[in-house]
Amino acid sequence: MATSPFLSRRAFVVAAGLTALAGCSGKNSASDPGTLRIAVTKHPLTKPMSTMEWPKQLEKIAGVKIQWQEISADWDQKKSTMLAAGDVPDLIIGTNSITNADLGTYRTLFENLSDDLDALPNVKALFAAKPQLKSMATLTGGEIYAIPGYKRFWPTTVIHQYINKQWLDRLGLDMPTTWDELFTVLVAFKEQDANGNGDTNDEIPMDWSPVGTGGFGYFQPSVLLGSVGLPIAGGGGQGYFLQDGKVGNFLVDDRYKRVIQFLHRCYAAGLVSKNVMTQDYSAYQAVGRGSGKVARVGFSWGWTASDRFGAQLADQYVAMPPLLAEAGQTTPVTWSYDSYNENFPANQILVSAKASNKQAALKIVNAFYDKEMSLQVLFGDLGKYVKKVSDKEYEVLPPADPKTDPSTWKWTVTIADNGPVWIRDDIDVKLPSDLDEAVEQTKPLQKALANMDVDKDVYPFQFIQMKPEDTNQLALNNTTMLNSTMTKFAEWITKGGVEDQWDTYVQQVQSSGLQKNIEIYQRYYDEYAKTR
Repeated sequence: MATSPFLSRRAFVVAAGLTALAGCSGKNSASDPGTLRIAVTKHPLTKPMSTMEWPKQLEKIAGVKIQWQEISADWDQKKSTMLAAGDVPDLIIGTNSITNADLGTYRTLFENLSDDLDALPNVKALFAAKPQLKSMATLTGGEIYAIPGYKRFWPTTVIHQYINKQWLDRLGLDMPTTWDELFTVLVAFKEQDANGNGDTNDEIPMDWSPVGTGGFGYFQPSVLLGSVGLPIAGGGGQGYFLQDGKVGNFLVDDRYKRVIQFLHRCYAAGLVSKNVMTQDYSAYQAVGRGSGKVARVGFSWGWTASDRFGAQLADQYVAMPPLLAEAGQTTPVTWSYDSYNENFPANQILVSAKASNKQAALKIVNAFYDKEMSLQVLFGDLGKYVKKVSDKEYEVLPPADPKTDPSTWKWTVTIADNGPVWIRDDIDVKLPSDLDEAVEQTKPLQKALANMDVDKDVYPFQFIQMKPEDTNQLALNNTTMLNSTMTKFAEWITKGGVEDQWDTYVQQVQSSGLQKNIEIYQRYYDEYAKTR
């Protein structure tokens, strides 16, 4: 889809061309209670809010005019300027656009909604139906600044591993099951005109999505940690993981070193895209979709085959189980557990402590969590993109453009996963084909996911609220740590040197306060585990 249904949560590193956060410094909108400023983080493909019907419904419900401030890139930079200036819009919308770390420093800029739940009956009902969401939203002092959501339908993992089966068959190759076997297959892809177009130089044996400076995300080679039995969640994040109830960080784990060594081996042999460290997500997706029926990428990761490779090429690819790091290994493989991230999205909507019209702002918050409004926010306008069959039955309609896959389509017509939603358990929804496809393509990963004890091998980041002093300490140490670790990741993949530099590197990372962070995460996990 030239993008991904999950790009918004990883980074706004894509194309420019955005609506600036006008009015986020200087004069406050409090002088005009008839207008609310709402900042919304959007996918670059998403059409203007003015062209959607459900935002107009919000205006009618709240009895105000909405001035949308639409941000499709550089949110982190804009956010830091906005928060430092102390002048935020009346509402901010976007999954985890304002993080718990932000709230640790700037919570006074936002309305404490714990006293406003009677004015938010939909939110109150959500918390009653999903008590874990109330815990997720409630800070240690009882305050509620950001409302989370519930999406219900997403599979256990959103990261799937693909190989071009047509290339394997054309070259007479077996499906690889180990790293060494994959390496051999990738060499053949590179040298033997795997796509059969007569050009032996246009194949890209391996490719992955852009790795940012803030850690690891979806569709990246961090999932190879599962080959050595290290469980991760959400693609890896800042490296913290839980295994058998003990917190660690894979950035200083020897198993991560093994992954780096294998990836450098592949890169040095010319088996990895030469643009893997510099391309943006749109370029990554575009090259994966090849040209017509000619594929260019042999092995990669994605949401679905049709999303990653496009409708014309999807049938060339098959979803794979995790690879073994070596033949005959006894260590059980694992994968990336993503259900918490996707089905319980954090911090979806916040209200300014100085909202120009607090009552209208609360009406908008409440409206987002209405049954039909949530469906529209996630999938598009009712009657146009979602069909109402009955009060309990809905159907997400296929794309009007048959050349567009459902993942792309959703992100073009609405704010989708960035928006505040509550998809209720008691309604039937005929889902778009990409969700069905994702569930089907998760099947090869089920054994690996079953090797993970959700209570002991998946850190419940979503459901744990920390004291501000701990949140601030974690953020400070992580910034220092990631400044070196992510630079080294790129350097070691492209230039090598991990063997000689590893011990010094580990000492440097440890000196950034990593052990203190691990102790903080462990303490909160132990307290959380007592309540399970």
